[in-house]
Amino acid sequence: MLDQQYEVLSRVPPQTPVSSATKVKGMESSVSKVSSQPSTQGNPKLRVQGFNFFYGPVQSLFKIDLDIPEHQVTAFIGPSGCGKSTLLRCMNRLNDLIEGARYEGNILLDDVDIFNPLIDITDLRKRVGMVFQKSNPFPKSIHENVAYGPRLQGLKNRGVLDEIVERSLRGAGLWEEVKDRLHKSALGLSGGQQQRLCIARALAVKPDVLLMDEPCSALDPIATGVIEELLFSLKKELTVVIVTHNMQQAARVSDQTAFMYLGQLVEFGRTKQLFTNPSKKQTEDYITGRFG
Repeated sequence: MLDQQYEVLSRVPPQTPVSSATKVKGMESSVSKVSSQPSTQGNPKLRVQGFNFFYGPVQSLFKIDLDIPEHQVTAFIGPSGCGKSTLLRCMNRLNDLIEGARYEGNILLDDVDIFNPLIDITDLRKRVGMVFQKSNPFPKSIHENVAYGPRLQGLKNRGVLDEIVERSLRGAGLWEEVKDRLHKSALGLSGGQQQRLCIARALAVKPDVLLMDEPCSALDPIATGVIEELLFSLKKELTVVIVTHNMQQAARVSDQTAFMYLGQLVEFGRTKQLFTNPSKKQTEDYITGRFG
């Protein structure tokens, strides 16, 4: 049954509804010990070790342990409020900006602790880029949006900047659509184009990791399909971690999937195995629609 459901999920076009088992009242009150099935393919790019996170006195993440392989797409799934976006934002220390936020444990990027006091946060955020749920282009031209990061790093050579802009827009699958209006406002682009522009802006500084927080939630199925296609090419150059509420999307685009619930990592492993043969009942209940 789960094999058949996975085949359906992985073939469903973006944002097309899929029937699921009838939801049941309530959820399990506790999360059982995590089942982790690290991939044998790819070296770990990011390692999360015994990680706890707190918003003031409230703990939102509990003893997270997982290895994220390089040059693969790793998806975080789970119901709203389970800690997916919080964990994602910890990976480039965006949660440092929240008053009262604190952590315990480690997150390693290429075996270097990103919370080491000697780490330059600006350099970290260059290496670990972020694309948000809502596209946020600057009120500047398309060219200036993409060139912003390299300019901030001190690059002034116009020819080099033009090359970076073209390369980044091509990497985001947007070049052919905007090459004749690079100096027009980015705010004139469609929603899907604006999201791809934000991806291009992140690519301009050549990150090692790209974090994506529900990047398709506000897009139509066609724009969603374009961005999902991009992920297959992007992972050749970098590591992608995506948060999604859409299980069909996780099945379509990811190599690894982590299921989170109530701030804990319930199960982590190869996407097909997690969807077809989960080792935890909670995982099976979630992917078959019994809660969430």
